[in-house]
Amino acid sequence: MIVGIVGLENAGKTTLLGAWYLLLGNGTARFKDRRFAGSFSLDGWEAVARSLRWSPGQLPGFPPHTTSRSGRAPGLLHLSFWDAVGERSRDYLLTDAPGEWFQRWAMNRDTPEAEGARWVAEHADVLLLIADREALAGERRGAGRGALQRLCHRLAAERRARPIALVWTKSDVEIAPEIEDSVRRSVLELMPDAVEFSVSVVEAGSTWTDLLDWALKARRPRVELPPRTVINDDPLFLYGV
Repeated sequence: MIVGIVGLENAGKTTLLGAWYLLLGNGTARFKDRRFAGSFSLDGWEAVARSLRWSPGQLPGFPPHTTSRSGRAPGLLHLSFWDAVGERSRDYLLTDAPGEWFQRWAMNRDTPEAEGARWVAEHADVLLLIADREALAGERRGAGRGALQRLCHRLAAERRARPIALVWTKSDVEIAPEIEDSVRRSVLELMPDAVEFSVSVVEAGSTWTDLLDWALKARRPRVELPPRTVINDDPLFLYGV
């Protein structure tokens, strides 16, 4: 399962990943029907989360900016979880991609500079659309809203009915109600089944775990095969006769 995290520059995508890792590591993120089973990318997780940790004499900060020069495919961070009875594990890959890729992809789907964003849009099983409240609160809030709405339209066109969540980051930042309503309408008019979450590193709470739990549980729509019209043991002739 691939969880695609989609958002503009400095929206908090990498911080979201780092916060999840720290919550899993200290046992705060607990789930009723799964438990952490391991990761093949612990070095990557540590690199993301290191700056978020507090240590004596050093205040916590934020992960470094994910540069658009880091390649043509997003970084992938791995997590594995046991099911409720511990009989089998399920593996997840979470994307960490630069916001510049998505900004260019929103403007021009086929531009070579957006190859990594197209990879996320094509391969993700679950999608998180990150809405940065800080970018919607400053002097350039109009430009921030326009960029986010363009990204929303592009994502809706590429979504193919996959589960999607609108995630408000930096939820402690106040924004004008009309801007918040405008962004929400842009998402729900195009993707009315989108679910909504708000998270902030300033106001830690259960919402972080709720969002991760949703991302781990969400599934693509299943294909319903037609009923058999003939009796035949050969799988090549069971359907489409």
